[in-house]
Amino acid sequence: MNRYPLWKYALIVIALLFGGLYTAPNFFGESPAVQISSAKSTLKIDSTVRDRVEQILKENGVPPTGMFYENNGLQGTVKARFKDTDTQFKAKAIIEKALNLDPAEPTYTIAFNLLPNTPKWLQSIGALPMYRGLDLRGGVHFLMQVDTKAVINKRLVGLQASLRTVLRDKEVRHAGIARDGDVITVKFRDAETRTKAREVITAQMNDVDLLDSLPSADNTDLNLKISLKPASLKGLLDEGVKQNITALSKRVNELGVAEPIIQQQGADRIVVQLPGVQDVARAKEIIGRTATLEVRLVDESIIGPVDDSTAVPFGSELFKVGRGGPAILYKEPVLTGDYISGAAASFDQHQQPAVSIDLNGDGGRKMREGTRGKIGKRMAIVLFEKGKGELLTVATIQAELGSTFQITGMGSAANAAELALLLRAGALAAPMEVIEERTIGAQLGEENIHKGINSTLYGFAAIAIFMVIYYALFGTFSVMALGVNLLLLVALLSLLQATLTLPGMAAIALALGMAIDANVLINERIREELRGGATPQAAITAGFDRAWATILDSNVTTFIVGLALLVFGSGPIKAFAVVHCLGIMTSIFSSVFVSRGVVNLWYGRKKKLTSISIGEVWKPAE
Repeated sequence: MNRYPLWKYALIVIALLFGGLYTAPNFFGESPAVQISSAKSTLKIDSTVRDRVEQILKENGVPPTGMFYENNGLQGTVKARFKDTDTQFKAKAIIEKALNLDPAEPTYTIAFNLLPNTPKWLQSIGALPMYRGLDLRGGVHFLMQVDTKAVINKRLVGLQASLRTVLRDKEVRHAGIARDGDVITVKFRDAETRTKAREVITAQMNDVDLLDSLPSADNTDLNLKISLKPASLKGLLDEGVKQNITALSKRVNELGVAEPIIQQQGADRIVVQLPGVQDVARAKEIIGRTATLEVRLVDESIIGPVDDSTAVPFGSELFKVGRGGPAILYKEPVLTGDYISGAAASFDQHQQPAVSIDLNGDGGRKMREGTRGKIGKRMAIVLFEKGKGELLTVATIQAELGSTFQITGMGSAANAAELALLLRAGALAAPMEVIEERTIGAQLGEENIHKGINSTLYGFAAIAIFMVIYYALFGTFSVMALGVNLLLLVALLSLLQATLTLPGMAAIALALGMAIDANVLINERIREELRGGATPQAAITAGFDRAWATILDSNVTTFIVGLALLVFGSGPIKAFAVVHCLGIMTSIFSSVFVSRGVVNLWYGRKKKLTSISIGEVWKPAE
C-alpha cells in the first residue's frame, strides 16, 4: 500500500546529489585576485592577454594559483587568483608595470578582486557560490535619476531640424517652424500646402502625430501641430535609460567589482550597487564621467606614414590610440555624437560586415555639408573620454553622406557589432543625478551574514526539536524533509547565480516555516485517521492524500503573492520575492514527495503494522 516505485527513489537521490553539488561551492570561500580589463574603448582583451599576464607573473616569481578569461560581451576581462593578499598586492604592481608602459596613459586597468575557491570540476558543471549583495558584503549604493527632459529635448531638437530639411528637400514652403513645449508647430499660408506637407511628413516620419489647427481671429495662418506618439516617446525614454545602463556597465568594469548590480528602477531611475567598493569618490567619478563622439576629417596635407616625429600642422591634432591610428585629424569636427540617433551592425552591398549609422535631421545636413566634394578622402570617428581621444575607425568616403550611411571594411561581424556598441554606448544618452547614496562597511556586511546565518540555523534547530518531541519518528522524517528543502533552495539560488541579500535570507527563514507547516498538516491528518479507527497503513495513505489538496491551495495562493512582489517590486522586495517563490516550489517537493518517500521506505515493507511513532494520539472517549 505504501510503497514507492524505484524511479521515485531514484528521483529523490538525483535531487539530493543536485542539492549537494550546487550547494557545496558556498562553503569554499574566496581568494584574493587581480582583474585586468581594458582602459581603452578600442582595445579588446582576449585569451592572448591571459597567456601574457601568466608569463609575466611566472618570470617575476609570482605564479598565480589560477588564471581565467571572461568574455562579458564588451571587451573581456582576465582574472588571476593568488594565495594571499600580500601576493595579490605584489602581482598588481608587477602587472601594472609590465602592461602600462606609460603610466600617464594606461592601456589596461588593473584592479583588486575576489574569486571563489570552488574546484574546477565543480565550476565546469556551473556550480558556483551565490553572489552576496551589498548589505552582506559592504560597498556603495547609488540611485541615479536620468534627466528624461534632456532626452526628449534632444529628440525634439533633432525632429525640428529634420522637419526643415524634409520640407526644403520636397520644396514645400512654410511660414515658420516653432516649438512650444513638446509640440512643434509648422505654419502655412494655404490649406493645399499644408495638405502636401502632411503627406510628406507622414511618408518620412512614422513616429509622430499630426494635428491640423484652425486659424483664429488673431492669427490667420494654418498650423500643423506635430508631436511624438506616446509609444515613440516611451520607447525613446526606455532607449535612453538602456543606453546609460550600457555605458555605466562599461565604466564600472574599471573598478574591478566582482558582482555589480546596474538595473533600471521605474521609468527613469537606475540603481548602481558596487559590492566591495569603499572609495565613494572614485566610484562617483567613474560612473558620472562624460564621453563624447566626434566625426573629423583626416588632414590630407600629410604625405607618407604618420608617427611621433611627424609635424602636426596648425589646426590639426595627432591621435595615436585606436583603429587606423596613428592619424592626424582636423580639430574642427564635422559633427558630434549628439547627432547620432542609432548605430547597428549590418552588411554592405557585397554582403560584407558594416555598421549602419542614423543621424537626426540636423546631423544629416551637417554630414552632407562636411562630406560634399570630399569623395576619396578619409574620415575618422573619435571617442573622447577623460579628455583623451581614441580612434574608433578611420574610413574612406565613397560618396556624399547624409542622414544614413555605412562604415564598411570592418573585417568581421564581431568588429561591426563592437563598433556599433561603442557608437551607441560611448556616451550617456542623458545627464544623470545621484539622488541617493549609501555606503555599507565590510565589517557591517560580515556582521549581517553571521546574524542571518545564525537566525536561520537557530530557527531550524528550534523547529527540529519541537517536531521530534511532538511527532516522534514522524517528526524526524519531517526534519529530514526540511533539511532537503533547505539544501535544494540554496542549490537553486547558486545555480541561478542569484544575489543573496538580507531580505533573501529572511525569505529562506520564511520558506522553512512554510515547509514545516505542510508536514504538520500531514502528521495531524494521519493522527485524525488513526483516531477514526483506520489501520496504520491506511492512515498513512489517507493522511498524505487528503492533506495534499490543502497544502497545494495554501502554497498556490502564497505563490501568487510572491509573483506579484516579483513583478511589481524592485530592489530588496524583488530579492525577497525570488527566494520566496523558489522556496515554495522546493517546500512542496520536499514536504510531500520526499517526506512520503522516507515514510514509505521505513514503514512500507511492514505487512503487519500495528502502530506507528507519531506522538500521542488522543482518541475520543467511549
